[in-house]
Order: sequence, then structure tokens, then C-alpha cells
Amino acid sequence: MLPEPFTLLMTVYGGDREEYVRAAFRSAVVDQILRPSQVVLVQDGPVPAELAVCLKELVATSPVEVTFLPLEHNRGLGPALDAGLHASRCDIVARMDADDVAMPHRFRLQVPLVQSGADLVGAGLLEFGADTDDIVGRRIPPSDPLDIARYSRLHDPFNHPTVVYRRSAVIAAGGYGDLPLMEDYWLFVRMIANGARVVNVAEPLVYYRVGDGAYERRGGRELLRSELRLQREMRREGFISRSQYWRNVLVRGGYRLVPTPIRRPFYRWLVAPYGARRNRSRGRLEIPDAQIAESTAYVPRHARPTAPRTPQGPASGFGPPEPTPPHSER
Repeated sequence: MLPEPFTLLMTVYGGDREEYVRAAFRSAVVDQILRPSQVVLVQDGPVPAELAVCLKELVATSPVEVTFLPLEHNRGLGPALDAGLHASRCDIVARMDADDVAMPHRFRLQVPLVQSGADLVGAGLLEFGADTDDIVGRRIPPSDPLDIARYSRLHDPFNHPTVVYRRSAVIAAGGYGDLPLMEDYWLFVRMIANGARVVNVAEPLVYYRVGDGAYERRGGRELLRSELRLQREMRREGFISRSQYWRNVLVRGGYRLVPTPIRRPFYRWLVAPYGARRNRSRGRLEIPDAQIAESTAYVPRHARPTAPRTPQGPASGFGPPEPTPPHSER
């Protein structure tokens, strides 16, 4: 089976550094074993002159077609990604951040999983400091679709810089929307609720840059406001119970307010390796399709269209969360 064409979606804004953007683009396009058919490069508002020159050079020298989409004003990540999705010609879309580095075999592993039936495929990542030889941590997500759904009630179950998904499934769930700093988590929750078939590749496929205050950006009052809004939306949609809502407000809200020297080890020692622990306990990546069919408890309050999907594939899919009492604690 020939690989299905796919689009690489990147956004760049005024705060990005030229050398990081070049490295990210090269790793996700030039150095990939399986290259994208199209790159959608969104410039989210004005950028410095050096970065503007860099973007022009990347467009002009790219070995694949680049659709350059400059936005007059900075709209934020969610709206910029939605604009990029509408410019995509392919239904399979791979995300890439402008300061990370993709491993050469990333798309060769992930794209066939989407082509075979998954709607959303994430992966593990390695956190690095000065360069990709300076590995300071790793995030291994849960692979089993049941674990992904459970985990999503308390944590983002996907590493956003690693995801590849069906554009049609994202659109069916309403797109990214505008929930600053939490747009990816909110999208993934809605996709799970909408019946998307989801899976994570445990293997790290992206180097994630954690310099320049990465852990500082995971806290603060602005992020706390977005966190509280996310929890209200999840509660309003019935995705979490009242007790889960208050648990999340206390745990996740408190995490946003603790000092960075506490937040960093807490995340690296407890949150990031959760998926690795669950994957080891399960000892497998796939679940039977019969078990998927039984997972039908969650019904969103508002009817949503169902994204088209192929019926079978090597990566076991997952629809709505498994049957449980509506207010059970996970």
C-alpha cells in the first residue's frame, strides 16, 4: 500500500528564533524518510526582519510545495492552526512546532497508522536543552486507547508537537478554537468524546526543546485562567464529573501556582513517565476491536457529526470512554 499524501502544519510567530525554525523545518521536511506532500506554514502576525527572510528562504528552497499563509495580526496558536487546517489539501495532517526537532523516521511510523484507521496518533518525545545530545527528560504517553481516555480526564493524553491526525476528524470535533495555552488538550478531549480512534506510539519521535523558560511557561496566572476555563468546558460537556472537576481544579490549578523548582521535578518524576508505567503494566499496544465496540458510555450533550474512518487497522482505535457510572472517579 502506497503512503497516503499528508500535510505538515507549522506555525511561526514573532517570538520564534530563526535558527530554531530552520532546524525544525529541515528535520520535518528535508531529513524525513517519508516527506510530506505539502507544507502549510502559517506566520501568525508580524515577525522580525531576520525571521521573515528565513521564512522566504525556506519557502523558496523547500524540496516539497509550501503554502505560506501570513496572518496580518497575531491570533494565537489555536486560530492560527485552524487557518492552516483550512489551507491543507490532504486529510492526513502532521503537526510540528517551530522550535523542536523531528526524528527522521517519525512520519514513516505515524502516517501508516492513520492511513490504516486511526484518527489521531501521538508519540513520545525527548526533552533537550542546549542541543539534541543534551537530553534532560522524556515524556512517554499511554499507548492503550482505554488508558488514553482515562488519562484525558486529568491530563493531556497527547504530546501536541508529536501528533498526526485526520483533518476531517479535527474539523468534526470543532477544530482547535481559541482557548489560549490549552487549545490542544481541549481539542483532543472533544475528539475522544466524538468517537475518534486514538493511539500513541510509545517510542520518542520528537526532540522537544525545554530551554528558554519552558517550565516557567507551564505556570502563572494566565495559564491558571485558561486551566479553569478548560475544566469548566469539560464539566459543561459532561466529560468529567463534578468531583473530577474539583479534583482537577485543585491538582492542576495548584500545579500552575507552585514555584518552578517544584513544578519541574514534579512533572518529570510523576506526570511525564505515567504512560511508560501504564504501557509496562499492560505489556501491549493494541486492544481488540470487540472491546472498542463495547466502549460506548460517554454521550456528549450536544450532537456532533462523526468523522469518517476506515473500519480496521493495526492501531486499535478508541471511541467514547468505557462504561462507568457517570460520576465515578478515575
